[in-house]
Amino acid sequence: MKAQWRRFAPYGLWLALAAAVASIVLYILQREWNLPLQISIGLIVIGLAVFAVLDPNKVRKSLTGRSARYGSNALVLVIAFIGILVVVNYFANQNDKRWDMTEDKENTLAPETLDVLSKLPAPVGAQAFYSTSTPIDQAESLLDQFAYQSDGKFTYKFIDPVSDPVAATDANVTKDGTVVLTMGEIHEPVEFVTEEEVTSALVRLMNPGGKAVYFLTGDGEFNLEGGGDDTYTQLKDRLEEKNYSVQSLNLLASNQIPDDADVIVIGGPLVSLSETTITLLSEYQKNGGALIVMEEPIPLTQMSDGADLLADYLSQDWGVILGKDIVVDLKTNQAFMAYADQYGTHAITQKMRNLATAFPTARSVTVTDAISSGVSQTQLILTSDQSWAETDLAGLATGTIQPDTGSDLMGPVSLAVVAENFNSKARLVVFGDADFATNAYFAGSGNADMIVNSIDWAAGQENLINLTAKATTERVLATPTTFTLGLLFLGSMILLPGIVLAGGITAWIIRRRHG
Repeated sequence: MKAQWRRFAPYGLWLALAAAVASIVLYILQREWNLPLQISIGLIVIGLAVFAVLDPNKVRKSLTGRSARYGSNALVLVIAFIGILVVVNYFANQNDKRWDMTEDKENTLAPETLDVLSKLPAPVGAQAFYSTSTPIDQAESLLDQFAYQSDGKFTYKFIDPVSDPVAATDANVTKDGTVVLTMGEIHEPVEFVTEEEVTSALVRLMNPGGKAVYFLTGDGEFNLEGGGDDTYTQLKDRLEEKNYSVQSLNLLASNQIPDDADVIVIGGPLVSLSETTITLLSEYQKNGGALIVMEEPIPLTQMSDGADLLADYLSQDWGVILGKDIVVDLKTNQAFMAYADQYGTHAITQKMRNLATAFPTARSVTVTDAISSGVSQTQLILTSDQSWAETDLAGLATGTIQPDTGSDLMGPVSLAVVAENFNSKARLVVFGDADFATNAYFAGSGNADMIVNSIDWAAGQENLINLTAKATTERVLATPTTFTLGLLFLGSMILLPGIVLAGGITAWIIRRRHG
């Protein structure tokens, strides 16, 4: 080949190199075998052919001379570099660790969910029935987080109900996008796949038998139905999420307590319970029944004469005293809104140390030592030392209330007491307020946890305490597009290593030219 043509040979190599870079970039960004990629690969072949035709002697020398030896050394370095990348990626995959760098931890499961996963008594399998017409990205991301945080107790798989209708039929799935959770022989379907719904289903799996909770009616108690601020509908919904059966019970009408009653809740009676009702409740507890009592201060009831047979029963049988007073708390702008300043040591409040609870218009609940053996008593909630239990109820109308160390109970004031009879196995929780669990205050601070935890403990369901699935902000991991993933791969796996490799090759060429 003539010398004037040989000088154009390097341009063939540059063309092949540029086409190779373009081919790599196009494939990473598009992941398609399209026309631009095919043209780029064709230019690689053309460039190499042009170089070989215009300067065949250099090709021959590069394959047989000293440059071949140097070239083999460079090839060894490239292979070693690739091997290091493979080893690093292998160990990274074997030791998976995730960090959520978002400010509000939007890609992290809620603490309640993590608590549920840590207490799973048996492995849970999730079957996600998604056809090809239903996007799975959000569900897959969420289920993957559950699996990652479960220490191997939660697994999942996706099933196309169209291609595998038998599996869908066996799982009783009729709606696309349904996830069925299975623990042993128990199944829980989830039709709206959010963290809250999946967690609620797990809680129901942990409480398969269900417990029956009855709310007493007939004496002016707060209603379960209606949806107003002065009802317990939110509490009812929360209990049903945990697989409780929740019903009303009018003992004045039925004159008997159902055999399946695990817990009876007495929420804010306006008048004294009848002697017959007290007798039924006493017999119920002698057989190991559980009571949750929530009573308002006397001025907010129709028991102005002080006659309260329920309070008498609690005092005589349990040593729990409902004070004839109203709590005043100077730490708040509302004097009659009492806040918990500290909690007693008990399973109910074990995980509530950082949660405040608020009790509007509360009365004191204290204990006496004059009680039979075998009964434990714990003051569950205490106010601050800047509060007191005002006994001059007549002075409330004139607004002339002030602490009197001679007659008032000075703070900290006990607002709730929990007791247990180890002989009969009966359990009791008494609150000096009833409207803290109504819709108006249920979602505030730790009020929901306090009443739900109390019912869990009374029902003997300590494993469910603090596992109430809260309404959490939906966490969605936005999957990067193919183009974005390609850019990330190009920068981290090609560009940076390529710069290092190009630097080494450049240094080798310079050193070779100088001797």
